[in-house]
Amino acid sequence: MADIATEHHDELRPLMFSIAYRMLGSVTEAEDIVQEAFVRMVGPSAPEARSPEALASTVTTRLAIDHLRSARVRRERYVGAWLPEPLITADEEADPARRVEVDETVSMAFLVLLENLSPVERAVFLLREVFDYDYAQVAEIVGKSEANCRQILGRARQRIEERRPRFEASPERREALARQFLAACETGDTAALERLLADDVVFYGDGGGKVAAVAQPVIGGLRVARFMLGVAREVAAVGGRFELTEVNGQPGARLIDAEGRLGAVLELTIADGRIRELRNVLNPDKLDHLGLPLR
Repeated sequence: MADIATEHHDELRPLMFSIAYRMLGSVTEAEDIVQEAFVRMVGPSAPEARSPEALASTVTTRLAIDHLRSARVRRERYVGAWLPEPLITADEEADPARRVEVDETVSMAFLVLLENLSPVERAVFLLREVFDYDYAQVAEIVGKSEANCRQILGRARQRIEERRPRFEASPERREALARQFLAACETGDTAALERLLADDVVFYGDGGGKVAAVAQPVIGGLRVARFMLGVAREVAAVGGRFELTEVNGQPGARLIDAEGRLGAVLELTIADGRIRELRNVLNPDKLDHLGLPLR
């Protein structure tokens, strides 16, 4: 199996990254897990598996579970709101190993929701619901019985469905609304901006204690509109700009300063024709993989 794993290295990396990133919500940690998984797969202690894909999924998932158990402690001590490291999923030139099948389960809203599950619950849910493994495969990967995995999945589904985010079905409609949003921010049109926002819209900021960010979520259409216009004025005052892009499969923007450096990545959750949530990642440690962040 070790020789096969080596032979299929380039084919397996995207699958392994897809699992690790959804499990961890971190690009850098997912890449570390994938690298460690390959070391384990070609070593004498590699588990038996039916195929290279099964071996890759098993080792990656088990490493991610172990990592999450320690990461949970770090996140409990995290300064401010914790958000996933963003993926610019519109970038066709991105590292192929970082490419994931884009659906709602890679969105920031969904990755944040997964934080409510234990590491094993998260693994069982993703393997069964996202990667479509049967119960026998899931049980083998996580080291549980099939009956136990069914129970774990039932609990996880219930917790996910209670708060599962909704998304605008049409990609074209999502992009159009995102363009209108950025245009309203640029022109300072409070009324137009407020019309695009849901009444109970929420803005989250993640500075990680490294840069200034809102300590608590900003809630409500008018409050978020005024907040975003204030941000837009500050960006324009220093020669910066927002660039429309696709973030974790959803419409979003990159904040670029006058020198072309990346300062933040904003993701929009849009449903029923309005913006429901905004998630802005400013923590420079979470932007390193995308370019030179502001320091």
